[in-house]
Amino acid sequence: MASLLVVDSDLAIAHAFRRGFQEIEVTVFSTQTAANALELCSRYRPDVVLLDAALADQSSMELFDQIHEHDPGVPIIFMSANATANMAIEVIARGAFDYVSKPVHFPKIRELVIQALRTRERQAAPGNTPAPPGSVPTAVNSLVGDCPAMQEVYKAIGRVAPKKVNVLILGESGTGKELVAQAIQQHSPRSSAPFLAVNCAAIPEPLLESELFGHEKGAFTGADAKRIGKFEQCSGGTLFLDEVGDMTALMQSKLLRVLQEGRFERVGGNNTIETDVRIIAATNQELEPMVANGRFRPDLYYRLNVFSIRLPPLRERMADLPLLVDHFLHLFCRELEKTPCKAAPEALELLMRYSWPGNIRELQSVLKRAVLELSGPVLVPEYLPADLLTRGSRAPSFEDFVDERLLANSTALYAEAVAFMERVVLTKVLRHTSGNQSQAAKILNITRGTLRSKIRELGITIQQAVNVEAGALSPPPLTPAV
Repeated sequence: MASLLVVDSDLAIAHAFRRGFQEIEVTVFSTQTAANALELCSRYRPDVVLLDAALADQSSMELFDQIHEHDPGVPIIFMSANATANMAIEVIARGAFDYVSKPVHFPKIRELVIQALRTRERQAAPGNTPAPPGSVPTAVNSLVGDCPAMQEVYKAIGRVAPKKVNVLILGESGTGKELVAQAIQQHSPRSSAPFLAVNCAAIPEPLLESELFGHEKGAFTGADAKRIGKFEQCSGGTLFLDEVGDMTALMQSKLLRVLQEGRFERVGGNNTIETDVRIIAATNQELEPMVANGRFRPDLYYRLNVFSIRLPPLRERMADLPLLVDHFLHLFCRELEKTPCKAAPEALELLMRYSWPGNIRELQSVLKRAVLELSGPVLVPEYLPADLLTRGSRAPSFEDFVDERLLANSTALYAEAVAFMERVVLTKVLRHTSGNQSQAAKILNITRGTLRSKIRELGITIQQAVNVEAGALSPPPLTPAV
């Protein structure tokens, strides 16, 4: 019979797993301490380990290494109530099977455990698999967010960072592609080697060739001295090529040669120079259609796209906005030597209602300007750009609301969702009738008494209905069941 070891200080977690795995005949062992975990691993050799990231008697990272030293093939799933980018990347880079945030969503983690059990079954020699790579302790403080989409990004970074493969990062402008590239470098064996970045869209082709490969003295007009290019400077390290989709056909062919052969010549030179550079490329364009219509070389695309990471735009990770706002306010207050500040709830609501077409970069610009003008410890709406809403305002969608309540671990989502939709409809109708309840009841095809009851239940006032568009992304008050 398959076995599962749960290492968690919360006894309720182990109890839940014992009940949840009875029907598929999985034996569940549990302990609250690292010392007992090692003893149980030695005695029972579990097929899967669930490991809490916060143990009282020992670092969970140390315990992870000790378990893998004893049994390198056992899949270990980390659980953490304080999810961070650095931890998610590091545990995956160490060789963890997966990483999940608390509170635990049992159906999801149950499926992970089943996948891990299948992986264990396929191992021909579980005790002889290679030991996981060592971790890189460098923190990635610039990556902020713990929404599900960003958790997947952190896991992808952890998987690819230790491997010697090229990476293609996809996403809209301003989503933080260079930060992801830096995180890959910091968690890779090349972490102590150079990391250099080149924006391929910002440099004309002749200058880009010199920037990448260097040139000899006299190679062209103005070449008064020999120049060492990025491929030469960066040998042994990582080169980040941003907006690689904007490269001309000639530059694409020259880049392909370096990737294939690891050699190049400086502009105007005859000597072949060898280089060992890991390429991380990024683009806000879709390269596959460009390959199909002949604008991007397919062989170069396949060389770059060994492993891809897609970054979500800010509008698809709005649950992270409060974390991002706090992070950037702290950063800019320190940078501009201002008193530490926080965003007022009404300012945060305005920021949440904006669509952010410029993504993280636009958010940084708005907050830095606000901090520059700020004269107190609280960021109020008056310090935000006056046209913030007219430049792309959006009413909170039903999907936004559901995502927010899922992240808040709601236990009454159906009732909250119904109340949310009722509030949106009633608010819009009351605004349409300028607060006239008789007209609103007629449009809604309900009695005026029913409308009054709904207004009272949902916490709507006529002033709110006339002046507010659907309210903030928070659950409306629900009437207790009678």
